[in-house]
Amino acid sequence: MDTVAVPVQEIPDVFSPACPSRLVVERLGDKWTLLVLMALRPGTLRFGELRDKIGAVTPKVLTQTLRSLERDGIVTRTVYAEVPPRVEYTLTDLGRSLLEPVDAIRAWCEIHGDRIAAAREASTV
Repeated sequence: MDTVAVPVQEIPDVFSPACPSRLVVERLGDKWTLLVLMALRPGTLRFGELRDKIGAVTPKVLTQTLRSLERDGIVTRTVYAEVPPRVEYTLTDLGRSLLEPVDAIRAWCEIHGDRIAAAREASTV
């Protein structure tokens, strides 16, 4: 009886620079990405509303972050032909699928933030 070779599906390896999952980890590890995702959780926001909600982010850096998230299919950008132009950002279905793990990270940070800040202050490193 002849056997048929079944192609072996490669298991994603986040430690491999060539692995697509590594790109996702790098995107999520970006300084502003998680804050953008959390800010967009309730729904659509205009650029200024998003910037105000996040705080301390420059318009240039926020624009770069939003463009990256749009390119990755996590955020949609809608431009309205008005004067002045109105631009709105919304999470895609893929972006919304990130909310559960992002909420878990946020909850962990809120619970342990004081301990991290105290450890930082006490550190001599």
